[in-house]
Amino acid sequence: MTSGPVLKIEDLHTYFYSRSKQAFIRSVDGVSLQIQGGKTLGVVGESGSGKSVTAMSVMGLAGGAPGVVAGKIGFKTAGIQKNLLQDIGDFVQLDRQGGKIMDIRIDNRGWQRQIDRNMRGIRGQEMAMIFQNPKLALNPFMTIGSQIEESILLNTAVGDARIAREQALHWLEQVKIDSPRIRYKNYPYGLSGGMCQRVMIAMGLSAEPALLIADEPTTGLDATIQSRIVDLLLEITATVGVTTMLISHDIDVIRTLADEVAVMYGGTILEHGTAAAVLGNAGSHGHPYTAALLASIPDQRQVREKAYLQAIKGEVLDTLNLPAGCRFYPRCERTNPGIKAQCAREEPDLRFLEDGHFVRCWLYD
Repeated sequence: MTSGPVLKIEDLHTYFYSRSKQAFIRSVDGVSLQIQGGKTLGVVGESGSGKSVTAMSVMGLAGGAPGVVAGKIGFKTAGIQKNLLQDIGDFVQLDRQGGKIMDIRIDNRGWQRQIDRNMRGIRGQEMAMIFQNPKLALNPFMTIGSQIEESILLNTAVGDARIAREQALHWLEQVKIDSPRIRYKNYPYGLSGGMCQRVMIAMGLSAEPALLIADEPTTGLDATIQSRIVDLLLEITATVGVTTMLISHDIDVIRTLADEVAVMYGGTILEHGTAAAVLGNAGSHGHPYTAALLASIPDQRQVREKAYLQAIKGEVLDTLNLPAGCRFYPRCERTNPGIKAQCAREEPDLRFLEDGHFVRCWLYD
């Protein structure tokens, strides 16, 4: 295990162009975060906040023009130290006004070739991803065993199909799939969603990567299966020692699995710190958005009394039209007359709150 951060993202910008609106969708707009070796970083936020696009940017899979246009993604293992966005600036021209990107000109072919060069020997080998919908991510025309076997042959030094088969069976056993030698010959359509998710975890770990990105690994599963997948991830990350980036809407899953938490909204990080600091005390000492997310989780009293759930007022930010000030300001219920003008006019920096805890909010100026 390497010392220091395995993944270090600095000022990442990933944009997409909307032909209908004739404007850029600023899906990721200045994200900076890092994950220490052997730790799990949980990323939370509403749909559209930029969580999955951040993960896809790290994997070099942010398809669609223009894609990643600025930033740095440092990746460091025992044998590799690399900027995964090395030299992409040679293919991108940015027009900035007031520190914000206003126009982009990009050589898409050159950009894609450079990303592929940077990711050679990284994607699938040193870095793997578990996608949101395992049944769509798996090839319906190949047995699950042959898909794991193919991953091993492509991404490891194993060149013998017999050895690859034994390793594939080993990983199916590791993810606790029942009757692995029988399931090995099954096609994805013959398996439940929970089993397919276990297969995806086995495939992701089969090359023993340094970094595992899990994007909504429990979405679409019933409560019992979700609990089993969470227990499995907890056991595997502890046993294998893999550094993990975990994306989820489920704050309880993040609370169980993550060492640190990053809260995303409108394409940027609003709060970052240890899981205890960010998710503890109902968010009373953190960002108003985090507090609103925590308040929306039903408690025992609400369930018992069949009370209404607390919702965050307003709509999720449209990243086509970012406000001049704080991105959460139009929905914030904790702003006050002393900072109201500042909230509307100027976006706050991510500032130090306490040991390892950072918040992007004028309440802590």
